[in-house]
Amino acid sequence: MTRIKICGITREQDLLAAVTAGADALGFVFYAKSPRNVELPQASQLLRAVPPFVTSVGLFVDPSEEMVRDVLAHMPLDVLQFHGDESPVFCGQFGRPYLKAIRVKAGVDLVECAARYADAQGLLLDAFVEGVQGGTGESFDWGLIPKELASRVVLSGGLHPHNVAEAVRTVRPYAVDVSSGVEASKGIKDAAKIAAFIKEVKNVDIQLS
Repeated sequence: MTRIKICGITREQDLLAAVTAGADALGFVFYAKSPRNVELPQASQLLRAVPPFVTSVGLFVDPSEEMVRDVLAHMPLDVLQFHGDESPVFCGQFGRPYLKAIRVKAGVDLVECAARYADAQGLLLDAFVEGVQGGTGESFDWGLIPKELASRVVLSGGLHPHNVAEAVRTVRPYAVDVSSGVEASKGIKDAAKIAAFIKEVKNVDIQLS
């Protein structure tokens, strides 16, 4: 079964809509430049609404060690997600499983990236857009993903209810990740789009099983 992460949660009603629709994981952005950034008090309140067996993920972009530890001191996140130039040593020092985001373009050696971040729980593959660290709404050529990496891939980048079924059929990733593709506006989710996205993924899983 393809796991599903809804990222960029900023409101409790969006969190509950994602959970009700069947999301496996929820992402909270700790990056001030993002329109989906959440401050610690807001994020802590949201985390209290996450039910059992739904994974909470904290997203960071080149944070300081102190920042990550401060967030973890206030929020018992399940997984960390790093979107900058963090080293494997940096990512692995917090006592939490982590995902390493790789911005994909021609010439990026994903097999080498997977070897470098061998202790990561998975690689989150996103589109490369100059100067932007994620949440671009842009997709990339899924043919650049080696088949042998699919079981470690969290596929992101420009996914939405109308293309996610094709993405799952093509890549067979471990999980898919969506943010802007299920939004009414930046940082504000659309419950109907979330439900449609998750339904598409589950329908493909049934067809492929």
